[in-house]
Amino acid sequence: MQQRSADRLARILDSCAGLLDETGYEQLTTRAVAERAEVPIGSVYRFFSNKRALVDALALRNLDTYADRIAARLADLPAADWRAAIDAVLDEYLAMKRSVPGFALVDFGPPFPAEGAADDANRRLADRLAVLLAGHLGRRPEEGLSRAILVSVEAADALLQLAFRTDPSGDAAIIAETRTLVRSYLAQTLD
Repeated sequence: MQQRSADRLARILDSCAGLLDETGYEQLTTRAVAERAEVPIGSVYRFFSNKRALVDALALRNLDTYADRIAARLADLPAADWRAAIDAVLDEYLAMKRSVPGFALVDFGPPFPAEGAADDANRRLADRLAVLLAGHLGRRPEEGLSRAILVSVEAADALLQLAFRTDPSGDAAIIAETRTLVRSYLAQTLD
């Protein structure tokens, strides 16, 4: 019973992701998601109160997938090479941006923050990366490292949005500049 429910939830989220790529957030409806997932509309509402909750769940699933993929990449890297770890973080983000359905529009948070709510997607991402990177580098995720990673995430997010607005597959020159900026900034904390 639990496996069937988990499978249904995954189908709903997969359908949501595919529809986001096809129609965008504004045109997304829970009814279309239910039809694509081949489940009754009540099944969608059993898990999610509205499309915003559905997209929030997709964003959290993306974060979990990203963190798992980062952990796997870090396992293959020497702990002392923080630059390679940062490259892995950026490379995995780019790979997901280019290949994971729905990720281009909803990476770790909805495309439009809820009215009056603070968008904390970048903070969630930075907190997760701080733990992963600190563990890989054999450090504790102290406040200075966490803050530096948050600043890096915010800067990289803005620049990578620009890179993908400029070129649908990501402007290579802007991506290279993003990598340089993040590495240079983090050097003061990680060297």
